[in-house]
Amino acid sequence: METTMNNSQQKSSLLPMAIVAILFFVLGFATWLNGSLMPYLKQILQLTPFQASLILFSFYIAVTFTALPSAWVIRKVGYKSGMALGMGIMMVAGLMFIPAAKTQIFPLFLLAQLVMGTGQTLLQTAVNPYVVRLGPEESAAARVSVMGILNKGAGVIAPMVFTALILDSFKDRVGTTLTQIQIDEMANSLILPYLGMAIFIGVLAFAVKKSPLPELEQEAEEASGKGQIKEALARPNLALGVVALFVYVAVEVIAGDTIGTYALTLGVENYGVMTSYTMVCMVIGYSLGIICIPRFISQPNALLISAVLGVILSLGIVFGDSESFTVANMILVPFGGAQLPDTLLMIAFLGLANAIVWPAVWPLALSGMGKLTSTGSALLIMGIAGGAFGPVFWGLTSSATSLGMQGGYLVMIPCYLFILFYAVKGYKMTSWKS
Repeated sequence: METTMNNSQQKSSLLPMAIVAILFFVLGFATWLNGSLMPYLKQILQLTPFQASLILFSFYIAVTFTALPSAWVIRKVGYKSGMALGMGIMMVAGLMFIPAAKTQIFPLFLLAQLVMGTGQTLLQTAVNPYVVRLGPEESAAARVSVMGILNKGAGVIAPMVFTALILDSFKDRVGTTLTQIQIDEMANSLILPYLGMAIFIGVLAFAVKKSPLPELEQEAEEASGKGQIKEALARPNLALGVVALFVYVAVEVIAGDTIGTYALTLGVENYGVMTSYTMVCMVIGYSLGIICIPRFISQPNALLISAVLGVILSLGIVFGDSESFTVANMILVPFGGAQLPDTLLMIAFLGLANAIVWPAVWPLALSGMGKLTSTGSALLIMGIAGGAFGPVFWGLTSSATSLGMQGGYLVMIPCYLFILFYAVKGYKMTSWKS
């Protein structure tokens, strides 16, 4: 009888998980498109590293203002309607890129990014609890890892699509001074891709709204307020988990979205696909996580290894030789790949260090939250705001050091050290006195 019930529960969760998987792919595609968009806009709008970092800042800062309101919206309209509404906002954002491209007004691009980040925040707040709650808690990390593969797999594909649709025609303009006609041509090439993405997301929002996706049972709690937030943050594993995700997303976005801009300064023609290298490494890391956790290694130990690897690679990037091609000759060239500077590849290898952090921290931080799960989820989602500040500090550090953009990667070292602390002690803390 018990086996029959378990089989029935598994079958009943297949369709919801399939729908959620599609949504994670969409989230990844829209998010990691920034890795190609950032150097592209830097080139046509002649942006400084700090100005270019604002493209990411405006996208991720939306989380700070909309995460908790998103939790309130979901309690009012439900998880499924919250997903559809989030995608509707993303569709509007996609359409906003059209006037931004036509006018080439930088603040319009930033506004479109802000709206896109708002829609993604609502969608993230609704979809992440599905992954945790559609199955046993002890296997939540594995399910999050599977969704992470889809999210980062989209991150592999998005830059390739962007390059195929937009950048291939402009490869010969890398490092050259553009005429106004060329700038207009490059800017206008953004219109059709973003229009197509907006239409696709709009259709998907309608499909999700009409789908048989089951509504998750709402926690028996009142509307989120200061009392609930205070109660949630009184639990160190949650509060420190928020900080851990904040610094994690900071380094994840730096590794994934600044690599193209750094490649542009090194004269790499295919700078638009550099994000794909980082995402491939993240997919490999997620796959290793699914295979090894918890069979061969625990979540905290995997988190510890990730943090140590992140510190080592960060030091290698900052103090390495940007004109050395040793690693590339050993790994890429024998398999027909392009020869790239070692420091560039080490940024990509950060994907391995970053892959396990999100799926490990999320269940550890939400463990034992009970009725505070949705508030805790919203607070964890706010950690995504690290993606706003990480690139900004990278841009400021790049301008302040003699090493330029290469020196900007110094900001990642304290981030990985905090993740190391969370893996060793933070997640085990039950009170602030311990």
